[in-house]
Amino acid sequence: MTNADRKLGPSGGRTPAFSLALVIIVGMLSIGLLARWIDSRRPPPDPDLQEEQLYLTSNAAKRMSLGFNGLVADWYWMRSIQYVGRKILNAPQNVQLDDLGQLNLRLLAPMLDIATTLDPEFMDVYEYAAVVLPAIDAQEAIRITRKGIDANPNAWRLYHQLGYIYWQRGDFSLAGDIYGQGASIAGAPAWMQAMKARMAAEGGSRTTAREIYVHMYEQSREDKVKEMARLRLMQLDSLDDQDAIRKILAAYKTRTGRCPQSWTQVTPALRLAQLPADASGAPLDPTGVPYILLTKQCDVELDHRSIIPR
Repeated sequence: MTNADRKLGPSGGRTPAFSLALVIIVGMLSIGLLARWIDSRRPPPDPDLQEEQLYLTSNAAKRMSLGFNGLVADWYWMRSIQYVGRKILNAPQNVQLDDLGQLNLRLLAPMLDIATTLDPEFMDVYEYAAVVLPAIDAQEAIRITRKGIDANPNAWRLYHQLGYIYWQRGDFSLAGDIYGQGASIAGAPAWMQAMKARMAAEGGSRTTAREIYVHMYEQSREDKVKEMARLRLMQLDSLDDQDAIRKILAAYKTRTGRCPQSWTQVTPALRLAQLPADASGAPLDPTGVPYILLTKQCDVELDHRSIIPR
């Protein structure tokens, strides 16, 4: 029998094995083409629904960590940072870390909750929750921070973070009580007790805000939180600058009956107020960017190039 005869069946056709292989190949090609056709007509997926399928409940994650709780907590912590980072990058405009309410961060609280369930002593996560979550879900921010206090009753920093949340919400009385509770813990710094008194006296003042952000900057171990505190401190300095500049502009209008049309017209007063200025006489914000003079309104504003929060 020749090689050609071996490839043919009894009646001279192809063997059953060859026919079966041909049917399988044609079938796979058909399935592939059909799948491509369906995908091309499928509505775009909802990224939020896809995201929600990626994560477990905190108790389920703890059961499945197989004793590697710290490692899995680190993983959820890093995913939280990446999750927020992606949202910020895709945002239509610049947003600050403590003002992310406009972003759809529905998974952030569950991820931070899982990380703290897996590692109840994960202080960086509690701090991040206290700074970021209030603008997204204040109740979750409070719950997770109180969860940290329950697990770490001697950690005075958690009282500072919880006091910060209530201060942001304008509840100065409760914020003062929280700072007072933290101040009673062994090893707590003296400024915790001072913050209690300041909340009662001038909770909504810039002085109080500056003190909170200074301590946050000094105490935080999380770089993003430190950067947020630094920007907020520059914002407070800029607000003080703008108040001083407005007084100078108002005094000029009272004296001349019109608004100054350039910074050079009020240069002596700016120097007297010890406001730094560039070579043209324009006062500089804390980042070194010149302020904008609004000549029709006798007012001042930040330049759009400045990174200082509005």
